[in-house]
Amino acid sequence: MGKILVAGGAGYIGSHMLDCLSMRGMDAVVADNLSTGHAAAVKHGELIVGDIRDANFLNGIFSKHKIDGVIDFAAFSLVGESCSDPLKYYANNVTGTIELLRAMHRHNVGSIVFSSTAAVYGEPEKQPIEETDRTLPTNPYGETKLAIERMLGWCAEAYGIKYASLRYFNAAGADPAFGIGEDHSPETHLIPIVLKAALGKRSHVGIYGTDYHTKDGTCIRDYIHVLDLANAHLLALEFLEKGGESGVFNLGNGSGFSVLEIIEAARRVTGMDIPARPEARRAGDPSVLVASNEKAASVLGWKIEHTSIEDIIASAWEWQSAHPEGYGK
Repeated sequence: MGKILVAGGAGYIGSHMLDCLSMRGMDAVVADNLSTGHAAAVKHGELIVGDIRDANFLNGIFSKHKIDGVIDFAAFSLVGESCSDPLKYYANNVTGTIELLRAMHRHNVGSIVFSSTAAVYGEPEKQPIEETDRTLPTNPYGETKLAIERMLGWCAEAYGIKYASLRYFNAAGADPAFGIGEDHSPETHLIPIVLKAALGKRSHVGIYGTDYHTKDGTCIRDYIHVLDLANAHLLALEFLEKGGESGVFNLGNGSGFSVLEIIEAARRVTGMDIPARPEARRAGDPSVLVASNEKAASVLGWKIEHTSIEDIIASAWEWQSAHPEGYGK
């Protein structure tokens, strides 16, 4: 396999994808406008700064490099912001993938692995969630990802572009050996928020709702190590290259942890007394989100290596404590 174009490769998951490709001896070209990503996170591959909504920018990449496959991480992903500014999300997320697919079609590139989300399911009807379950997003972010999934299906039919749409649950952890981790602004993910409180960068951790119908009253989520996510993308790309059928796959651990369990695990890992404070529920937060990962395991041969929540948090803590200001300083 030749070069892989990683759109959004300067972001959290994209930068870990570059490590995964490098460890397999594969060459990557990174396209990122750095609106949310970090140039310092790109430890492997060639970073080309630009916007994938720009057809000329993409044409330049595809003309210069022999691209054999595409992995698409380029998207805005803040649920709250998507509700307050939905057009920003449609303009970026959907338009970016349209231009990416147009460039692939022009340059005869036949495989794309798409970064989707569990948000396509909305409020789930059952647990664990399977790929065949109802898709009914409760926010514009999820709607843009679902719109792209459907677009990929039509493009596969019309142009023969094969796709794997990977629906993530909660990405977590880091790869401190390569000096990369999670650095968002603003930070909305629970584990880095908890670790920032451990570092004294936040006064406390807000617990949004303590009256859910769960074992301790707080929301339960499925956390998957970012390196396991990256490995799934590589397996999906290889699956398509070998003639596998296009489709959607859940990526999760298959087990859930509550907000309180995450805070307690972080206290054990860090040895810090992390302040936590109950706050009001957030609109649209489902009580439980846990993935069935059986399809990815059976079809792609995906095996999760990082199953311990303490190990996942410990990898994030190693990076966060070494980079208290993120990539900025």
